[in-house]
Amino acid sequence: MPIDITMPALSPTMEEGKLAKWHVKEGDSVSSGDVIAEIETDKATMEVEAVDEGKIGKILVAEGTDNVKVNAVIAVLLQDGEDASAIGAGGGKAADAPKAEAPKAEAPKAEASKEAAPAAAPAANNANSGSSAPAAKAAAAPAKAEGGRVFASPLAKRLAKEAGIDVAAISGTGPKGRVVKSDVEAAKSGKAPLKAAASAAAPAGATLSAGLSKNQVMAMFEEGTYEAVPNDGMRKVVAARLTESKQTVPHFYLTLDCKIDALMAAREQINSTAPKGKDGKPGFKLSVNDFVMKAWAVALQRVPAANATWAGDSILYHKRSDVAVAVSVPGGLFTPVVKSCDTKTLREISDEVKDLATRAKSKKLAPHEYQGGSSSVSNLGMFGIKHFAAVINPPHGTILAVGAGEERVYPENGQIKIGQFMTATLSCDHRAVDGALGAEVLGVFKSLIENPVMMLA
Repeated sequence: MPIDITMPALSPTMEEGKLAKWHVKEGDSVSSGDVIAEIETDKATMEVEAVDEGKIGKILVAEGTDNVKVNAVIAVLLQDGEDASAIGAGGGKAADAPKAEAPKAEAPKAEASKEAAPAAAPAANNANSGSSAPAAKAAAAPAKAEGGRVFASPLAKRLAKEAGIDVAAISGTGPKGRVVKSDVEAAKSGKAPLKAAASAAAPAGATLSAGLSKNQVMAMFEEGTYEAVPNDGMRKVVAARLTESKQTVPHFYLTLDCKIDALMAAREQINSTAPKGKDGKPGFKLSVNDFVMKAWAVALQRVPAANATWAGDSILYHKRSDVAVAVSVPGGLFTPVVKSCDTKTLREISDEVKDLATRAKSKKLAPHEYQGGSSSVSNLGMFGIKHFAAVINPPHGTILAVGAGEERVYPENGQIKIGQFMTATLSCDHRAVDGALGAEVLGVFKSLIENPVMMLA
């Protein structure tokens, strides 16, 4: 009996992915363990191995196909003695693949308001996040004012149509709420917000969080002055998760300055001991971020109540300091996790972060390497940024944002001195970490950064 090869779930939260490449073609014989395809998710590109032996009878999803649902049949494997005529009995159907879906007929205008909600739902939920709910509700709003009639001047209607804006979504300032030319111009410029109906009446495109469709936003700019680049899976997930975080996680921020003269001296001393290779390059080179990672991991251990994440009906207090580090990659962001970071040496942390960052940029991380953790570190000091507040990466309870080290003038015992300082800002989820608790753990971090030898105590 033919065996269905289905789209695998590469992580607990994966719902769909891209079939990036086939390593086999129809008619090829495969054995268990052979790599047959590459699957690309928002975070990584993973190889898929055959679990049975046989012959590839039919490939149902072409390489390069996006949004292939988990468990959708992507190919059919024939066993000994079977031929292509047996396909179908095994359950492999091209309808399981997104490419086989037939386009739906356009709904009559009279039914536009009824059809708008189901039509917009897939686009709003495409990022697999609860943050899409407001957009979906906006898309379900009626396109016309109560009674079905829109009061607008002929000129206003024409201008709105040219701009791709539903005139029913514009708040009128004319007599009896009539929409006039100035109202349309205000809507085009963004000075006047549109009613929720705008997303339902949009001619096409996904609903945006501001209540405007893609086409409506594009209509506000002159043609030829921009390039529309479709968002890939990574950017969609980043947008959805960060929107969800800012909408559902009650952030508060704590900022302080750390004097890093001792840290810089220790870093220079340690790096000077690095053995030279045959090419004359040092065997290792610690960064300031390595010290930050170590200090933050130790601080979470010394204030265990702050090593917490919110889990709805409970708070999870983590026994290990699994700290994620933000890594910028083309088109998005990765947060690979350094497990038990507090127990590792500075050199171990340095080597692991470099390895994770390198593989993150080529999308070669395994799911267990970027999932989990209770906190994150985001460092923009290398870009000259002095101070910023980072968005918490759910389900983490905190994220530490670190700026650039710089020389500053400061008073000490009535004297004016110069020293090197670094600003750190801690973003906390107020549901799991209260203000005093956040201040306590940030204070411990400051003491460790200013006296790096204490990380070893």
